[in-house]
Amino acid sequence: MELHEILAISGQPGLFKYVAQSQRGVIVESLLDGKRMNASATSRVSALTEISMFTEGEDIALADVFTRIYASTEGKEAISHKASPEELKAAFAEVLPEYDRERVHVSDIKKCFAWFNILVKAGFTEFKLPTEAEE
Repeated sequence: MELHEILAISGQPGLFKYVAQSQRGVIVESLLDGKRMNASATSRVSALTEISMFTEGEDIALADVFTRIYASTEGKEAISHKASPEELKAAFAEVLPEYDRERVHVSDIKKCFAWFNILVKAGFTEFKLPTEAEE
């Protein structure tokens, strides 16, 4: 399973693995419980490789943020997304000190840590972006 196959669907909790194209959207499988469903063509579906975080300089790809978290936690799960906002901000600042504190909200940090923990539970150990040749 590659990172470019992992999708976030607006309004749906967790992350999903792309399975196949359907007539009305895409068929996805939840990484949380393994259930399959159809994500309609009207749903906002984003591949994790297309998401980035605001920083004081250039935006940084979510895959790079996950790599930093993985190095910081030594391959274990990160802080729970249910921790207090202060704890989440402090933990996020440890792995990405240059994040833009005005444009990155606590809800974004919660999603980042929740998604990272889902991926680690699913067996991810590398969070690399596909190169142009692979696409």
